Amino acid sequence: MRFIAAIVFFVIAVVGVGLGIAQRTVWAPPDRVTAELALESAATVTVIDGSALNAYEGRQTIDIVGGVVAAPLPEPEPSETPALGETPAPTVDPNAPTETEAITAAYGRTSDVMAWVGDASHNLVTWDAENQVFVTETVSGTESVVPQPYGGDLWYGDYQGEGQLAFTVNVPDDVSVLIVSDGVLPAPQQLSVTWPLDATTPFSTVLILGGVAALVIGLLLLLWALLHMRRQRGPRRKSPKMPKVPKPSRYRPVISRPLGGRRPKGRRAASRIALVPALVLGGLLLTACTGGSASVLTSPGPVPTDAVDAPETAVTENQLKRIVLRVGQTLLQADTDFDAALAETRLAGPALALRTASYTIADDVDGFAIAPLIPSEEVQLTLPERLPAEGDTWPRRVFAIVQSPATVDDEGVETQAPPLALLLVQDDPRSNYKVHYAITVTLPEDAERPEVAPASLGAPLLPATTPLLAVTPEAVATGYADVLLRGEASESFPLFQAEGDTLVAQIGAAAKAERQAALPSTARLQFANGVGDAEIFSFVTNDGGALVMLYLTESETVTPTEPGAAVNAPPAVASLAGRTQSTSGIIATYGLQILFSVPAVGSDDPIVLLGYTQGLVGATEVD
Repeated sequence: MRFIAAIVFFVIAVVGVGLGIAQRTVWAPPDRVTAELALESAATVTVIDGSALNAYEGRQTIDIVGGVVAAPLPEPEPSETPALGETPAPTVDPNAPTETEAITAAYGRTSDVMAWVGDASHNLVTWDAENQVFVTETVSGTESVVPQPYGGDLWYGDYQGEGQLAFTVNVPDDVSVLIVSDGVLPAPQQLSVTWPLDATTPFSTVLILGGVAALVIGLLLLLWALLHMRRQRGPRRKSPKMPKVPKPSRYRPVISRPLGGRRPKGRRAASRIALVPALVLGGLLLTACTGGSASVLTSPGPVPTDAVDAPETAVTENQLKRIVLRVGQTLLQADTDFDAALAETRLAGPALALRTASYTIADDVDGFAIAPLIPSEEVQLTLPERLPAEGDTWPRRVFAIVQSPATVDDEGVETQAPPLALLLVQDDPRSNYKVHYAITVTLPEDAERPEVAPASLGAPLLPATTPLLAVTPEAVATGYADVLLRGEASESFPLFQAEGDTLVAQIGAAAKAERQAALPSTARLQFANGVGDAEIFSFVTNDGGALVMLYLTESETVTPTEPGAAVNAPPAVASLAGRTQSTSGIIATYGLQILFSVPAVGSDDPIVLLGYTQGLVGATEVD
């Protein structure tokens, strides 16, 4: 019986292991599903809708195959007209070189993707759930050529390649993929989307481990049978015939004294021996069941949100990090080469005016420092504009605070540049964000700062004439300009917090009076302050107030007071004015980019200066 039981367990082992391996090989289910699409369209854009991308669960691997286009041939050399009857030279070289088609793909919110497409002719790819295939609709438009989308700030991510492009994303239903070639040629005509499938076989683990356990039990039974057989075969000798006595038991007891007590005899011992393999088998089976379920890993997916309650914002935090990085890299190159045209691709408004003037000065004056430097390493705060319900409105605005990492000099002294508040604006879907304000934050770190909404919610913007603030943003601009000019004599002086206002201390009425007193009697210095020609931006804070960014200008006019006298211009002013001396006088204009915290309507709190950036933006000779 022991041999028979061993054989039975060996058979169970072979069958179990065999079935387990078969489930993982020849009987294994597919681990992915692929849907392919071949187009025959001249449209320059293809859009894969989010519903098509989520036809199956899991990450989407998109494979795009472009065509082959002929490379431009060199201009043929002039030749003589062929004689009558002579075959002219071929105009197309059959062996002309070819090059692979460029491919660009980007993905973003479906509303943003369709806003970028605009009036361009495009292929819209959706999903037919009944037939499990892609469905393509070609939408005619007025545009046949589109710009290159790669590097655009509108996207969550973008990719570029030649001939073939493959990438993996994990997007929800409200995100679509945009595909173009070079914007002139038709969009790539072949593409496929692959999704992973749950190809796990938990029973195969149970079968394999069960087969191994059966093999172990079979080996133990075989060993037991062999030991028993050996014990039954002792030395046999012939002995003289004796009177018949009762036959002894066929099985002789074997007495041994194991450590810890006497060893049980007979069937009791056999039952305990058989109990050990049974426990081993049970433990292995339980282990197999537990391990099989724990080893299944599901690919991460988007966190479901309530589409009604979650508002759309201008950008996400990851988008802004990419945008700030690109802005910083572009301006670093522009600052190195004093390239105003390159800076204009990422700057506008007051920030561009200051940068353009700084490049002119730095090109003439050695050692002139271009400020402020816009860091790209760390984004400390992201406050995008909260979009209206339709979501496809422009321009879009984002407020951010960035800061460069601390630096250590040769003596081991660590220095930390102050944070920089940026206001970025995107004019339309196909434009990149540009920095309109770059304001150095001057408020001490231990000072109370206004709290703002998280980046996922964003904040609405208020118009410059809003009645929802204690003082309208327009009145803040005109009032502070008057405070800088007249000081405590200004009617607007009580509206602002004087303590900690470093700008008033630097260029306020007292500082202006000191500069006027320091001039010689042969010259006269006059000041004028006003509201600059730039949009005022006001982001709502959690307490009902607002972060207000505005632009002021301050002009300094130096004129001689005696006939024939001349005034000298400092190097920076002389660079912009085009002359170092003038007998009629020189006007220097400074731009002031200022950030305020304005309380809500009904509050008695003062307006607090959070930061400012001041710089020379122009200089001319008095007419």
